[in-house]
Amino acid sequence: MGNVYDGAFRTILNDCRQMIIPVINEIFKEDYMGNEIIEFHPNEHFIDQQDEAGRKRITDTNFVIYGKKKKRYHLECESGLPDGRMTIRLFEYDAQIALDEGEVINETLTVTFPNTAVMYLRNYKKTPDKMRYVIKTPGGSVEYDVPIMKVQEYSLEDIFSKSLLLLIPFYIFSHEKDFQVYNSNEQRLAELRAEYQDILKRLDKLEQEGRVGAFDKRTIIELSGDVIKEIAQKYKNVQKGIGEMMSGALIETEARSILNKGKAEGRIETKKETALRMLQDGELPIDKIAKYSGLDIAEVELLVGLQTV
Repeated sequence: MGNVYDGAFRTILNDCRQMIIPVINEIFKEDYMGNEIIEFHPNEHFIDQQDEAGRKRITDTNFVIYGKKKKRYHLECESGLPDGRMTIRLFEYDAQIALDEGEVINETLTVTFPNTAVMYLRNYKKTPDKMRYVIKTPGGSVEYDVPIMKVQEYSLEDIFSKSLLLLIPFYIFSHEKDFQVYNSNEQRLAELRAEYQDILKRLDKLEQEGRVGAFDKRTIIELSGDVIKEIAQKYKNVQKGIGEMMSGALIETEARSILNKGKAEGRIETKKETALRMLQDGELPIDKIAKYSGLDIAEVELLVGLQTV
């Protein structure tokens, strides 16, 4: 259901907000450096209509970036078929955002519409390259484009070379049409697993280089797992093959965080605590647990024995 995808989109923006900057640069051809201040604003708006007073609309994002000058942005994430209604909803949101920030001086109302774009997770023949507003007023017409980002058009090379890490949880959409094949063909499923192993290795490298924090990496992996679980719910082998890989990566990430914290605090027992938590999760073999906890295999086996007593 779309709410899972919307939720993943909002979560990664709110929890890892700097990841939005490369996406904004890509969509709007901006040149933000990545260290700009981002200020999120309420995304609930009440829209008055004759037949439905006070109807609430919730936007996906409504935020300001303070670069060389202050700019407001509004992004929406959409997984459905383009049918015209999205354009209407976008304009409703934009008009309300503009009114919220409008000001009246000497009976003159000034409103500023946000820079708006849509991320389409699925590509259809009907998916346009852009939307367009044409606003006809007694004083003349105003028209401008609303750009569309088609997520499925971005390869892994594109995502990592352009730092579009926000797209990683939705990368699985580019494989959706082949789920039935992956589900019945072990070799093809292995190829898909290899792609996700590559994603995890690249994220590890970025973390080691200090370009991605441990929390941000964990969030990307966790949301990727959520999206995979939702989109592939009819394909058990795909869920198991890719979903379990992401779950295992989460455990490894958590283990490293615990271990690093323990090193900083000088806690001798941290390695054992890390190993015990991984044993309780039951996702990793003993040799992996030994590797990520910093214990010898014999020490992990001893902990296994203590657990079964």
